[in-house]
Amino acid sequence: MISITVVVPVFNEEESLPELTQWTHRVMQEHGFAYEVLLINDGSTDRSWEVIQDLTSKNKALKGINFTRNYGKSAALDAGFKRAAGEVVITMDADLQDSPDEIPELYAMIKGGLDVVSGWKKKRHDPLSKTIPSKFFNGVTRWISGIQLNDFNCGLKAYRNKAQIRLF
Repeated sequence: MISITVVVPVFNEEESLPELTQWTHRVMQEHGFAYEVLLINDGSTDRSWEVIQDLTSKNKALKGINFTRNYGKSAALDAGFKRAAGEVVITMDADLQDSPDEIPELYAMIKGGLDVVSGWKKKRHDPLSKTIPSKFFNGVTRWISGIQLNDFNCGLKAYRNKAQIRLF
C-alpha cells in the first residue's frame, strides 16, 4: 500500500527535476515510506518531458503524465489527484523552493487527524514583481474568505486522499 503520493506540476523545470526526485527519494527512504511521485508535465517547451521519461525509467516510484500543451497548474494538479494512490497526497512545486524534507511532518499532521495542511513560504526567492502582488492577494483573500492562511499560493500542501466532505 502506498503511504504518500507526491504530485508535482512541471513547467520548464528540466534542470531541477533530477535534484528534486533524488531529494524526495532520499527522504522517503530515510523514513520508510512507500511512495509514488507523479510528475505532470504541463506542456513544457524545454526538455522537461524527456527528463521525466529518463527519471521514470530509473525509478519505479516515479510516474510521468504529459500534457501536449500548457493547461495550467490547476489542470496538472487535477490530473495528479485523479491518479494518486497514496493515503496522503502532497503537492509541491518543481522549482526546489518547496523542500521534500517537510514531507514527514506534513504526513504526520494528516495522519494525526487533519484533512488539509497548507505550507507557507516564509523566505521567498522571487523578485518584488511577484512578492508584492502575492502579499496583496493573500491579504485580500484572507479578508474576503475569513481563512487565516499566510500563503494561499504556496504549492506545498498535504491532503487526506479520501477526505470527508462536510456540507453545512
